[in-house]
Amino acid sequence: MQERSSVADLAQRLRLELKRYSPGEKLPSSRVLVERFRVSPVTVSRALAQLAAEGLVVTRPGAGAFRAEPRAVAQAVGDTAWQEVALSAEASAEVVPRTVDSSGVLASLAAPPAGVVELNGGYLHPSLQPERAMGAALSRAGRRPGVWARPPVEGAAELRAWFARGIGGAITAADVLITAGGQSALTTALRALAPPGAPVLVESPTYPGMLAIARAAGLRPVPVPVDVDGVKPSLLADAFRATGARVVVCQPLFQNPTGAVLAPERRREVLRIAREAGAFVIEDDFARRLVHEEAGPLPPPLAAEDPDGVVVHVCSLTKATSPSFRIGALAARGPVLERLRAIQIVDTFFVPRPLQEAALELVGSPAWPRHLRAVSAELGHRRDTMTAALRLHLPELALPHVPYGGYHLWVRLPDGGDESALVAGALRAGVAVAPGRPYFSAEPPAAHLRLSFAGVAGAGEILEGVRRLRTAFDEMPRPR
Repeated sequence: MQERSSVADLAQRLRLELKRYSPGEKLPSSRVLVERFRVSPVTVSRALAQLAAEGLVVTRPGAGAFRAEPRAVAQAVGDTAWQEVALSAEASAEVVPRTVDSSGVLASLAAPPAGVVELNGGYLHPSLQPERAMGAALSRAGRRPGVWARPPVEGAAELRAWFARGIGGAITAADVLITAGGQSALTTALRALAPPGAPVLVESPTYPGMLAIARAAGLRPVPVPVDVDGVKPSLLADAFRATGARVVVCQPLFQNPTGAVLAPERRREVLRIAREAGAFVIEDDFARRLVHEEAGPLPPPLAAEDPDGVVVHVCSLTKATSPSFRIGALAARGPVLERLRAIQIVDTFFVPRPLQEAALELVGSPAWPRHLRAVSAELGHRRDTMTAALRLHLPELALPHVPYGGYHLWVRLPDGGDESALVAGALRAGVAVAPGRPYFSAEPPAAHLRLSFAGVAGAGEILEGVRRLRTAFDEMPRPR
């Protein structure tokens, strides 16, 4: 059982037991709770902290934990109806109303209930994360002289240089800004390149987190279809002409959710079309370090083949490490770099220096290439396990493309399949999957699911998750 499940389970059992104690009465010691419930001291500490946050217990250092006194009667709730008017005031303005909807993002961020197989995750399972290497890197970074001093607003020079070498081409350290992960970098890029109300071209389907950013900024996402070779250049050119857009967001490598890789001839076309339209390409290179073991040499980032400053490059260490290791980079050339820099300074000032120094320690250690090789082999094995299980147990789900990188598969339901009913039924059957609808900025052409193989403990959980999904599929209402 994962630690978070153990904590939740213990907290619930202690809530029930609290009824036996009077207000102010002392609970059993942590040692007694460890032995009684057969959990770790860390689990006990976290469960008690959770109950303290809920106001159910009071912890006193050196004395123990006590049942809290009953809370005073709550004050009368005020009237917040006025906020509806204030928050919708911009709807009458001559701009696109902002919609802040996190549901598509939460589909891969929210932890499912205990016992549910997590096929909707967007991050590596703890067993795949380099926890020991990250801990050692953070410890070494903490001992560096000046680590708690104010960092350069653009980011530590060594870390900027490391990201620049990974991008290649004409990109140098002077063209790189360090960001608090990829989501932060995408937010900065979209805000810098498109004013409220402007259209922004997006792949269809695409990453829901990016669509949420665009809509929250008052932008109008305009879909451009993709196939197994990436975004379609002819449709991209048509979309630029029809909308007058000046930005397109593209994932050329292991596209989320399809896993597509932009074909060599299309790479040149995308850059040419954007350049002729006087537009920027935001390149979201989120999965480069999640390549599978059998893959050959990867194509370089689009930014490495762009002499004219068309590409604004986004990349991150988060996907290959941990959701809490939020270090990313923005790379751009020309006047746009100063705008990106100014927006980031206004929004966040800078990324904390200890985290930047820890990133340098991690990527410079012998553990880093070992970790990437281990993740590469394991993700390829998990992909093969899930692919075989789907073809054996759920042949009704179409799997048009099996990627050689990334952490998920994109499957299409049979015509008339009820995506919402299947997602809900899957959760009842004990497996969490991501619905396809949030990946489309307009009406989807069919019902889909995104199935992740990164957030589970191993191949056994993948097989069990597919088995449970089969159960839900058999119970899904069929079209008449």
